[in-house]
Amino acid sequence: MHDTDTHKPIASIPLAGVIGWPVAQSRSPALHAHWLRRYGIAGAYVPMAVLSEHLGQVLHALPKAGFVGVNVTIPHKESVLALADVVTDRAALIGAANTLIFRPDGRLHADNTDGYGFMANLRQRAPDWAPEHGPAALIGAGGAARAVVAALLEAQVPEIRIANRTRLRADQLRAEFGARIVVYDWAQAGNMLDGAVTVVNATSMGMVGKPPLRVPLDALSPGALVTDLVYNPLETAFLAEARARGCRTVDGLGMLLHQAAPGFERWFGRRPDVDDDLRRAVLASGP
Repeated sequence: MHDTDTHKPIASIPLAGVIGWPVAQSRSPALHAHWLRRYGIAGAYVPMAVLSEHLGQVLHALPKAGFVGVNVTIPHKESVLALADVVTDRAALIGAANTLIFRPDGRLHADNTDGYGFMANLRQRAPDWAPEHGPAALIGAGGAARAVVAALLEAQVPEIRIANRTRLRADQLRAEFGARIVVYDWAQAGNMLDGAVTVVNATSMGMVGKPPLRVPLDALSPGALVTDLVYNPLETAFLAEARARGCRTVDGLGMLLHQAAPGFERWFGRRPDVDDDLRRAVLASGP
């Protein structure tokens, strides 16, 4: 009598990773490796440097190699939407995806967890934050800003003031997201902080190797919640000055950590904890 189990394929170790160009600077491999070790999960997460012209071929091939999904970073976050079979509402609204799931039926599922990560970070680090109590001021109107706008609108923020060096991009956000968006000229960015309950830097200004953020903070309300999506350095000059003016500040590292959790859960079957151990592990992985 034949043993029917001998011809069954051996269960493969689930693989995931991050796709971008470049990806050497990504903290995601260290982040997911920490969770895989912590929960004793047999799996792997690898960085993959992929050129734009190879993106479709790579995404088509990865499931055949045992991949269950990938994160997507610059410059592929917008272009993957056209390659996906299923796009979540929030990814469609933001116009970008950062989390892909390779479904068993062969379909490619695209999601965006950046807005979730942004909100979860602020809720964790400032539990009494009440975004619905007043305006938010947002510096920047790029891809990250779109995720923040969608998240703040969902949190019932009554008004989102936006200033961007190129005003057209801010005007486009108002055209897409509606009347709760108020656009300020870049020269007036400091004025839009007056009375704001929440203040966000969604630009790369202030990051190591980038120009400083030169928005005057005189109009900041003491007690406002101020956050910076930049996390290298962990405390930017923008956050340091806001703290000196009596504001509560939240660094941007937590957004990176929280945005990773939904993907990890889908790929590896365990909802991971975002805690100080994870923060230390990810910080230790970088320069």
